[in-house]
Amino acid sequence: MGTEQYIEEFLAWVRKRNEHQPEYLQAVSEIVADIAGEVDDNPNFERDNVLYYLAEPDRAITFRVSWLDDNGNVRVNRGWRVQHSGLLGPYKGGLRFHTSVNLSVLKFLAFEQTFKNALTGLSIGGAKGGADFDPRNASSREVMRFCQAFMNELYRHIGPNTDVPAGDINVGKREIGYLFGQYRRLVNQFNGTLTGKPLEFGGSHVRVESTGYGLVYFLAHMLGDTGEDILGKRVAVSGAGNVALHAAAKAASMGARVVSLSCSKGTLSVPDGMSEKAIRSIVDDPRSSKERLLDIRKITGGEWIDDCTPWHLPCDIALPCATQNELGEQDARDLVSNGCRLVAEGANMPCTEGAIRTFEKHQIRHAPGKASNAGGVAVSVLEMAQNASFKAESYSDLDDELKAIMKRIHQQCVDFGREGEHVNYRRGANIAAFRRLSRAMIGQGIG
Repeated sequence: MGTEQYIEEFLAWVRKRNEHQPEYLQAVSEIVADIAGEVDDNPNFERDNVLYYLAEPDRAITFRVSWLDDNGNVRVNRGWRVQHSGLLGPYKGGLRFHTSVNLSVLKFLAFEQTFKNALTGLSIGGAKGGADFDPRNASSREVMRFCQAFMNELYRHIGPNTDVPAGDINVGKREIGYLFGQYRRLVNQFNGTLTGKPLEFGGSHVRVESTGYGLVYFLAHMLGDTGEDILGKRVAVSGAGNVALHAAAKAASMGARVVSLSCSKGTLSVPDGMSEKAIRSIVDDPRSSKERLLDIRKITGGEWIDDCTPWHLPCDIALPCATQNELGEQDARDLVSNGCRLVAEGANMPCTEGAIRTFEKHQIRHAPGKASNAGGVAVSVLEMAQNASFKAESYSDLDDELKAIMKRIHQQCVDFGREGEHVNYRRGANIAAFRRLSRAMIGQGIG
């Protein structure tokens, strides 16, 4: 069978098995387009059905989460943990609490996490989990009771050498603390089963900042590959969460002109740039994203634009840090028209297929999230190592290790994605991760 026919049959198989899961199908299709040449060059990949193996999660666990609200009413949510691949080590990936969470979203995130974790060079597999619960609409006591109820089921499926969850959207130190406390009580052990914990009981320096900082460290290497630096560059950032704010603050500290932040209600546009101090002033503010962004406007000036994303603004660099598929084909055209020359993803799969095609057509350098936002999981693994050794590292040492890991990931993208003077970062990342995963699969035997 020819490679083209093999891949067509594989994609038809994936579509049939996951027909109501668009995010997952999008993630699989993107990777397959880039690794077709690898399958063609290595007959073992087709013989051992590597694509089929890697496209099917090891397991997807679904469970009920029942808890009491402050009025004594029983509330019921649904929880999931998708353990996609344990080929390279214990499953590793965040927990997301949001009303948009469903099996398709978590399968795509776990699939992407598997490839992202492979790029780090660390011994971790890929997973993702969460629930259709939004802690932003609950009291702190309700969040605690929900997290405890969630862990009452999840604890059966995790452990320091089995699966190590972390935080994600709406799951920060508070939620991780409640989850860890319940896990510790249930298993009667204090270990590194969850990462993203507060420093007081096993957390790591740099963990909160790591995804945003890592994104900017990766961006600096992308610029350096063509002899540029970030100084004076206009950087448009979407989002106002942990990743967006720390990426914006780090970029500003390195001399970039951060011209936007955004939320679901609109965009703050500051053509002259926001100061690092102004951005950091809202990092721990518990108010809504719009309220916090309007506070920055008071400090820096600029314009608030209702119901709008930042992608129409003039910029040199775009950092989509909000959510999946936030940047569409027309957005990409607007970025090209307004001078954008580089896109690095801070969110997971924030660019649609049409947007990616537009970037490639105009040779806009585009780094996929599996490469550019891998800093968070990298520092999570460093936290795991600290927990295992009962020895904490300093902030500066961990930041240096994060920089080294992002440099290695960037180099892999360049090594496998170089096309003349241009680097196809998405293709380089997908090939590098696929090679590591496929060799591990074949080396461990079918089972």
